[in-house]
Amino acid sequence: MAVERQTTIGAFVFGGLVLALAAIILFGNFHLFRPTTRAAVVFQGSISGLAVGAPVTFRGVRIGSVQSTVLQYDAPTRAAYIVVTIQLETDRVRVTGEKRGTRAALDLPDLVARGLRAELVTQSFVTGQSEINLDFYPSTPATFRLATTALPEIPARLSTVQRVQEEISQLPLRELVNNADETLQSLRQISDRLNKELPPLVANLQTTAQESTRTVTTATGAITDLQRHINETLTRATQLITNSDRQLSGRGADLHTLLISSTQAVKQASATLNDVRSLTSSRSQTRANLDSTLRDLSATAASLRGFASDVERNPKLLLTGRRP
Repeated sequence: MAVERQTTIGAFVFGGLVLALAAIILFGNFHLFRPTTRAAVVFQGSISGLAVGAPVTFRGVRIGSVQSTVLQYDAPTRAAYIVVTIQLETDRVRVTGEKRGTRAALDLPDLVARGLRAELVTQSFVTGQSEINLDFYPSTPATFRLATTALPEIPARLSTVQRVQEEISQLPLRELVNNADETLQSLRQISDRLNKELPPLVANLQTTAQESTRTVTTATGAITDLQRHINETLTRATQLITNSDRQLSGRGADLHTLLISSTQAVKQASATLNDVRSLTSSRSQTRANLDSTLRDLSATAASLRGFASDVERNPKLLLTGRRP
């Protein structure tokens, strides 16, 4: 009985150990039967929220986990670095272009040369847990830290949240607070001044509005009177036009006769002007005779003037005449 009891206890203990080992292998961070690749990521800033066992993802797909974190201090540069060792499960990554029968492998140096970078991202803002995300950023230069480990290093880059935090930390917050305080004081002064000056201004505006209302009322009455006068003027103008049309209709025959007479007078005047033009023409014989007559009259007038001058000097010439 004692031997059977010892055998039962031993079998129970052995079964428990087997179950515990199986649970550790299946649910623990052990990959005894999976091909894995280890790499290192060096962070210079805080990795708050990143713990051992945190997932390592590539664009949201989990491809590994964090294995360990080590703080390393560089004495010459007085800089502190956090070396995070990650374990990548290569069976979660399918490498195309390989020959059949060969084992898939990740060439980390080649991937880093092509732009593979690691960044720390927040897994949940509620719990504050973080994870490492891998992606290709060819435009981000690869910055390798000190030779802190023999594992291949994946360069780290600042995440969007970290870049925002860094930019916020570089802002001149004290100056901004001082400027905001000065702005609030200025606004308070403006508010006090408005509280003092607005009531008189509002009263003036009310008075102006009342005067404007009275002016508009007066203008409305004037416009109404003007419209009435305009209507009367238009009525009279319409009557005048109607009377004018009637008179023009009655005087149409007289106007026709007057137009005919005017036309004939214009024709006669045109004929007279033609005759005058022919008389005054330089080639007209009548004008030549008139010019000759005018010359003779001019010579006679000159002789008379000479004779009158001689008579004035010697009145006896009227009796004796001129001697040849």
